[in-house]
Amino acid sequence: MTKSVADDSRLDGSLAERLLARLKVEDLFTRRGHTHRHGPMHRVIDQKVVRPGVTLLLRCLGLFERGRRNALNPIVREITLSFRDLPKAFDGFRLLHMSDLHIDGVPGLPEAIVSVLRGVSVDLCLLTGDYRFDDRGPCEAVYPAMRKVLAGINSRLGIYGILGNHDVGEIAYRLEEMGVRMLVNESAEIQQDSESIWLVGIDDNFDYQCHDLALALKQVPAGAFKILLAHAPELFEDANASGIHLCLGGHTHGGQIRVPVLGALKQNARCPKSYAWGLWRHGQMQGYTSCGIGCSTIPVRYNCPGEAIIFELRRA
Repeated sequence: MTKSVADDSRLDGSLAERLLARLKVEDLFTRRGHTHRHGPMHRVIDQKVVRPGVTLLLRCLGLFERGRRNALNPIVREITLSFRDLPKAFDGFRLLHMSDLHIDGVPGLPEAIVSVLRGVSVDLCLLTGDYRFDDRGPCEAVYPAMRKVLAGINSRLGIYGILGNHDVGEIAYRLEEMGVRMLVNESAEIQQDSESIWLVGIDDNFDYQCHDLALALKQVPAGAFKILLAHAPELFEDANASGIHLCLGGHTHGGQIRVPVLGALKQNARCPKSYAWGLWRHGQMQGYTSCGIGCSTIPVRYNCPGEAIIFELRRA
């Protein structure tokens, strides 16, 4: 069983407080043997039926190796977003966004990510959760792989992240040791030339459901420019009502396996279909749901390359 952060004597009090709600839910999941959205039979069906069954089908069709090669060829997308309320000092500000790395699930993926990011320079890097492949078991394979990836990121003002539904609190602690500032229902001010924007990071809003947007916004000044990091795109209504300007997340993988004409066979989020991958707008808020850069369940991708996104913020 994965070691709990609460058992680590090196854990500082502030991080322990930020992780308290998540640790309670982790204990609940362990006692019940299943999560909020995935019932008792989910893992059995997933590991004993879905994974081997789909893998066998793809091998029989001669498609498995192609899908695995696709998974090792992520791309970099560059997108310009315009905002009327963006502070002047942030006109031209560049964000690197990566989600759903599942970094221990595909051998060679850390090196592939480092390769595709070579030469990329940004002002800020944002990670929106799901660092490990499975949603249970040990996390030790995650850490050396994440060190490789983080070493390949050239971000002037650092790296910020949140947890996803595959993660446990231990991962937040270890990533902070590596220099990532983890946001757990809290905010962080990013200053430049006497002006500011605010990052608002919530805990997993998909399965753990211990997110608290109101708490995360507590220290944010009224009228501030706000970027929300939310693992799944399901919080779009509350985020727009809270004055969020840009909502970034992932979780859906864009389907990961997309069929011509039909598109994704599974959406995996309670939101409009158009919010499940790519750019979207809800009210005054803009959003982007990444298809992720790693793989979930099966280490393959079809018609849906893994992506790292560079957003250039512009003042309209």
